[in-house]
Amino acid sequence: MCGINGFIDFNSSKKDKVVSFLNNMNQLIFHRGPDENGIFAEYSDSCSVGMGMRRLSIIDLSSGQQPIYSDDEKIVIVFNGEIYNYKILKSKLEAEGVKFNTSSDTEVILKAYEKHGIESFKWLDGMYGFSIYDKRINKIFIARDFFGEKPLYYAMIDNKFIWASELKSIIKTCKSKPAISKKGLNLFFRLTYVPAPHTIYEGIFKLEANHFITYDLEKQDYKIEKINSEPEPKESDISFDDARKKTKELVYNSVDSRSIADVGLGTFLSGGVDSSIISLCLSRATERKIDTFSIGFKKASYDETDKSRVVAKMLDSNHHEFIIDEDDLKNNIHEILVNFDEPFSDSAALPTHLLSEKTREHVTVALTGDGGDEVFGGYNKYYVGKMNRKYTKVVPKALHNFILNLSKKLLVDKDDKRGKKFQINKLLNAINYEGEFYWDIISLANTSRQLSEIMLPEYFDKNIFKEYKNVLGNKNIKTLTDFRLVDKILSLEGGMLAKVDRTSMLTSLECRAPFLNREIWEFTNTLPEKYLMDGWNKKYILKEAFRDDFPENFLEKSKSGFGSPTGDWLRQSLRKELEGYIDPNMLREQGIFNRDEITKIVTDHLNSKKDSTFRVWSYYCFQKWYKFNYLNGEA
Repeated sequence: MCGINGFIDFNSSKKDKVVSFLNNMNQLIFHRGPDENGIFAEYSDSCSVGMGMRRLSIIDLSSGQQPIYSDDEKIVIVFNGEIYNYKILKSKLEAEGVKFNTSSDTEVILKAYEKHGIESFKWLDGMYGFSIYDKRINKIFIARDFFGEKPLYYAMIDNKFIWASELKSIIKTCKSKPAISKKGLNLFFRLTYVPAPHTIYEGIFKLEANHFITYDLEKQDYKIEKINSEPEPKESDISFDDARKKTKELVYNSVDSRSIADVGLGTFLSGGVDSSIISLCLSRATERKIDTFSIGFKKASYDETDKSRVVAKMLDSNHHEFIIDEDDLKNNIHEILVNFDEPFSDSAALPTHLLSEKTREHVTVALTGDGGDEVFGGYNKYYVGKMNRKYTKVVPKALHNFILNLSKKLLVDKDDKRGKKFQINKLLNAINYEGEFYWDIISLANTSRQLSEIMLPEYFDKNIFKEYKNVLGNKNIKTLTDFRLVDKILSLEGGMLAKVDRTSMLTSLECRAPFLNREIWEFTNTLPEKYLMDGWNKKYILKEAFRDDFPENFLEKSKSGFGSPTGDWLRQSLRKELEGYIDPNMLREQGIFNRDEITKIVTDHLNSKKDSTFRVWSYYCFQKWYKFNYLNGEA
C-alpha cells in the first residue's frame, strides 16, 4: 500500500527540478507510505516526465521497491494498492516464458502490460491506482480499480498534466488556489461528499472507478476509457439453496485472497453482520488465532461492544477493545477533516480514524466489512425506496403536500437522537412523484428543495445528478438493483471508500474489503431481488449463507452504525466555532449562501428549537475546509 504522484511538464524543466518537484509531492503523502520514497524522472527538450511514490511495505518487503522497470528499462511503473490474484497471473505469465526479478505484485502488473498491453488491466483483481510510462510508444497509462477503493486525482495546470493519490499533492503545485467547482459544491451539499469525476475544485478531477487514462505525449492529449465492461443486471433462475451455497463460497474465497500479507493482519469487528462474517471467514482460513479490533464508547447509548465480544469469544480471537469517550473523538477533528482535502461530512470518519490509529499499534493490515450493504442490499434507505413506490401509488400528491406541511409543525426534532421523528421526516421529505425519489433519499445533507433555500441562485444547480443519470441510461431508479447501482457509482466511491482510505492511511494502516470483489458483485446482480431483501429482511441471502455459523438470532440483531454525536458537539464544544461561520461579514464576502436562511437553520439547531444535525454538520465541515484553504487560517 502506497501513494503515488506523477506529472508531465511541457515547460522547460531540468532533471533536478523534476526530482525536487516530485519529492515535494511525495512528502505531502508521507503517511500513505512511511517505509520508502521512490522517484523516476526524465527530461527531454519537449517535456519532462516524473513519477513518484511513497511505500507502505506489505508484500515482498525485501525486493518490492518502486519504481519498477522492465528489463530493457523502456517501461516503468509506480503503484498504490494490492493485486489479490497476482500469484495466479504470475504463474500464467511464467508459463508464457516471462521472467521475474521480484516477488511483488507491482512487477506482475508491469510484466502483464509488457506482454499483453492494456488488455491486461482487465485481469487485475484488487484495489489500486497506478501509472505506467511506456517509452516505446510515448504514452502514459493511469488506472483506478473496479470499485474505486484507491483514490486518483488528475488535472491540467500551468501546462502540466498532474496526477496523484491525494488532492493535496496537486493543490500544492498550483500558483494560486483553484476556484470552487459549482458542481462539486452542489454535490457535497446534497450528499456530504463529492463523488467522481468531480472535486470541490474547478479543473481538478477524480478518475472514475474502473477507468484508465491514456496520455499521448506526442499529441499532448489524453482520453479516458473503461477497463472492464459491466454486464447489465439480468435475473437468473438459480435456486435459493444454490445461491446460498454460492454466496458462502464466494465470500470465503474473497477473504482468503485478501488475507495475503508479509506483515501483521487482523479485522475490524463491530459485531454487525458484515464484520462478523469477514472475521469468521478469516479465522477459518488460518490455523493461528486472528486479531480482532473494535471500538466502544463510555456513553452506553453509543456503545455496542457487547456484540463484538460475542463474536470474538466464539472465534477465540485475540480481541482488542478500545473504550473511548466523546473527547477522544473531538481531539482530532481538525486533522481528520482537513486531511480529506475537500469538504467531507460523514461523522463516522472520526471513530474510523481512531479505530485505525489504535489498530495500527498492533497490525499493518485490517480486513473490514465495508461494501456488504451495497453488494447484498443492507441499507435502510432501500426500505425507503420500496416505501416510496407504495406510498405514491396510494397517497395523492395534494394529500402528501398537506401531510408534509403538517409534519413540519408536529414532528419537530429538538435533539440528536435520530429516532422515529427523524426517520419519518426523512421519508416524507424524500417522497417524490416524478420518479426522482432515490436521488433525494441519498441526499443526506440537503434535498434539492432544501439546498435551493440555503444557497444563492447563482450557485444552486438543480440538475446536479444529470450526468450520473446518463450513466445509468436515464431510467427511473425504482428497483433494489437500481438503488445498488446508484450507490456503487456515488455513495461507495465518493463516501464510504473515501472515508476508510483517508482515515486509515492517515495512520499508515491498510484496509481491505473482501465484499468488494467484482465476482461477488456481478453474482448478486443476477439474483432475484427477494434473495437480497425478503420483505423487510435485509441482506437475506448473506445471512442465510452463514446462519448456521452463528448463535441463534445473532444475525438479526440491529446495529445503530458507526457515527458520532455531532449534533450535540455543535451545540456545545464546537458552538463558538460554528457561530463564527454564520458571521454576516464572512457570509457576505463568501457570497455562496442565503444569509438569513442558513443563519436561521444554524441558530435553531444551536438553541435546540429544531435538530438539523446532518445539514448543520455538513455546513460546519464545509466552512472549516473553506477557512483552512481560502482564508489561510486553521479553524
